[in-house]
Amino acid sequence: MRDSAALKVAYAWGLRRRELVMLELADIGSNPKAPEFGTYGVLYIRWGKASRGGAPRRRSVLTVLPWSVRVLQQWVTEYRDLFDHAHQTGWLWPTERSSRLSEVALSARFSRYRDELALPVELSLHSLRHSYVTHLIEAGCDPLFVQQQVGHSYASTTALYTSVSAGYRSQTLRSMLDKTIAAARARAGHEEA
Repeated sequence: MRDSAALKVAYAWGLRRRELVMLELADIGSNPKAPEFGTYGVLYIRWGKASRGGAPRRRSVLTVLPWSVRVLQQWVTEYRDLFDHAHQTGWLWPTERSSRLSEVALSARFSRYRDELALPVELSLHSLRHSYVTHLIEAGCDPLFVQQQVGHSYASTTALYTSVSAGYRSQTLRSMLDKTIAAARARAGHEEA
C-alpha cells in the first residue's frame, strides 16, 4: 500500500524523488482558496532541487487532482501507523526497518513494477513528473502555474517536460485556425460596410 500511495502522490503533485521521500506529516496543509480539499490542499516542499551549491529550494505545491486527496488521506489515517515506529516520527513514508523510505528503494520498486507490467524500460519514476506537467497543460492550466507547481525557474525547462498528445495538438491547431478565420471574416465584413 505504501508504494502505491507514494507513486500516486509523486504523480498527483509532480514531485521529484527526493521531494517525495523527504515529505513529513507537517508538510501537508490546507489551502483556504480550495476548502474542498480539507487539510490536504497543499504540500509544502522543503527539499526541492537546490541551485548549484545552494540550500534546497522550498515551494508550495497546490492540490489540483481531487482523487489525490483520498489517496493521501487514506494512507495517513489508515495505513501509515501500521509501521511499528511510524508514530515516533513525522516521516510520511516509514519503512519496516524503522527508517525513512529512500530514493534508491523507491526507484527500485518503481522499476520492478514497471518490468512486471511489461512497460517500456525508458519509463522511470521521473516520468510521473513529466506526465503531471503534460496532463496539466492538456487540461488547460496556465503554463506559469504549472511551472511554479513543479518548481522550475524557467518556462523553457517546463516546456521540455511537456509531451502533449497528437489529439491535443490537433485540437489546439483547430482552435487557432478557427479564431484566425473568424477574425479575418470579421475584418472583411467590417471593411465592406
